[in-house]
Amino acid sequence: VQLVESGGGLVQAGGSLRLSCKASEFSFEDYAVGWFRGAPGKEREGVSAIDGSDGTTFYRDSVKGRFTISSDNATNTVYLQMNNVEPEDTAIYYCGALLKGGNYWRRRIWSATGYFYWGPGTQVTVSS
Repeated sequence: VQLVESGGGLVQAGGSLRLSCKASEFSFEDYAVGWFRGAPGKEREGVSAIDGSDGTTFYRDSVKGRFTISSDNATNTVYLQMNNVEPEDTAIYYCGALLKGGNYWRRRIWSATGYFYWGPGTQVTVSS
């Protein structure tokens, strides 16, 4: 599995960005995709995730109503639409692939250590 993020950049507070995560050698039947953010070498914070096989989505409270995650199963691409961004959203955004094994895999959605594969990240900077 290979993941590549794109779409980051500099945006003013209140503006919008759309991040993309293109996956290869990948199936939504086998993996969920999560978006995390953080600084290099620091613990990553889960932002949102999607089970592309049935469309179930997950959001951390601080982004509910502002961010929307979606998937294009034909192209194995997951998007994160970020609206009304805040300076606190500034971070490197990573997408990861979580193996959907066992009955309780959704309990690992917010744990970065549970993700087997990661992209290199894309920088998002929100100016105030």
